[in-house]
Parts: sequence; structure tokens; C-alpha cells
Amino acid sequence: MDLMHIFTDIPILIVLCTFVVSVCYCANRYLYVGKNLKIFFAFICRFKKTDLNFRFKEIDEWMSMNPYVSSAWLEFKNTLVFSESVALKTKDNDLTYKEVSSTVQNIQTTVDPLYFFSEEFLVTGKYNSKFLSAVPTVLTGFGPLFTFLNIAIAFGKLDFSSQEKILTSVAGLMASMQVAALVSVFAVGASLIFILTEKMLYNNIILSSLHKCQDVMGKLFDNISSEKFLFELLRETKIQNNSITNMITTLPNNFKVALNSGIASNLVPYLENLIFGLNQLNKQMKEVAKNSGKSDAVDELF
Repeated sequence: MDLMHIFTDIPILIVLCTFVVSVCYCANRYLYVGKNLKIFFAFICRFKKTDLNFRFKEIDEWMSMNPYVSSAWLEFKNTLVFSESVALKTKDNDLTYKEVSSTVQNIQTTVDPLYFFSEEFLVTGKYNSKFLSAVPTVLTGFGPLFTFLNIAIAFGKLDFSSQEKILTSVAGLMASMQVAALVSVFAVGASLIFILTEKMLYNNIILSSLHKCQDVMGKLFDNISSEKFLFELLRETKIQNNSITNMITTLPNNFKVALNSGIASNLVPYLENLIFGLNQLNKQMKEVAKNSGKSDAVDELF
């Protein structure tokens, strides 16, 4: 049987077309994913952990506008813990800033970044991974399917009506059996070649870029457990409560000192001026009484 007849056989064409289409789809999707992973890595590696507080808006805008990572970034952003500052006034009315937590000095996350920027999201979620994983099974299944189909068709063409037709039909049966065997060979061979090709493309195009992206994200955002952060907030709250308790304890004494100081500085001079005025009034009344020769009840009072 010549090669041209083999490759024009419909079952073999179906196996070869399925193999070629699957390889082309696999290569196209892997190149797409690899290109986006390189873009993502080239952007994120420009930042350092110490720059996050100042350049976070730049990261947020790029991530939110990039459709390849925007959905994962929106979920990941909800887990971030920022180094918040509280504005406090000093005695001179100058503003000072104090960190809420002494250990959270940069942007941290309560969940491992690899949970969001995982292989499933960055790679397998960007194409029909279930289809690619099913291709070897489909190609292998084509082998026995078309083999038994050809055998059934060949047996159906047997004609025992005459010796000449018997020889012709048996010759056709043997040719069909050969094609049926070749279908299984092509199907199994195509399945093995696809598996090797898919693994090579995945390792060369995607895997190295994926590991680089995950490594940079893991180093850029420190992972802090939510329990640890809550403990830090509790510790800072206790310190603030202690300061408030001390202030309340010293408040009566401070109020007493302030009250005494206010009385001494304001009320005493006023009373002194009032008494001085009364003495002057009494003196004038005495002089008036002497001049008139009459006594007054004010003399008896003072």
C-alpha cells in the first residue's frame, strides 16, 4: 500500500488533523501566557520592598488596568496591611506622626501571595487546560475506535457468492486490516508526540517565567499572619489604655493645681482691690462724719 493512500485514509486524516490542531493551539496559548508573564515580571521587578509605601499607587494602577492579572490583584489587595500613621499634636501644636504598629513598617499581606498568583491563575486559567489534558486520551482513543470500525466495515464487505469474489473480498479485508493497524499506530504515536511536545513547550516557555514572577511577588510583600497583626494591635491598644489610665489618675491633681493657680492669679488680686476700695470708702465717710460732727454706724462696724 503506497503512502499516499495511507495518508488519504479518513481515520488517519482525522487523527493527524486532531494532532496538528492540538499542537497549534497549545503553542499559541503557551506563547500568549509566556509573553504576558514576561511583561508582568518586567514591571514588578522594578520595585523594591522599601519603595512600596511611596510607589504603591503606581503598582495598583498598572495591575488594575492589566486584564491578565487584574482579577487576582483586586483579591490580593484586600489582604494587604498598610503601615498607617496617627497624627499627634505636641505641646507646641506641632504635628508628629506615630506608627500604629511597631513591627508593621511596610506593606504586608495576611495571605501568601502565591495563593493568588498561583500556577492555576497565571497559567492554566488563561486557556482551556482541560482540553489540552484530554488530547492524549482522545488521540489514543481514536486508535481502537477506528481500528474496530475498519475491521467491522471490512468484514461487512466479504462476499462468499463465488470463488472470484471471495478472493477479492479477502484481499480487501487484508488491506483494511492493515489500515486499521496503522490507525492505532498513528493514534498512539500522535498521543506520545503531543505529550512530549506539550511538556517541552511548557517547561521552556512558561515554567521559568512563572517561577520568576512568583519569587518576586513573594519577596516584595512580606507575609504576616492575621493573628500576629491582631496581637500587635492589641499590644498597642494596651499601651494607649495605660497612658489614658495614667492621665486620668493625674487629672484631679492637675485640676487642683490649675484651680489654685487660677484663684491665686485672678481672684486674690480682685478681692484685694475690693477690700482696698472699701477701706477708702470708709475713710472718706469718717472724714465726712468728723466735719459734720455726727457719728455713723459705719464707725461702730469698723
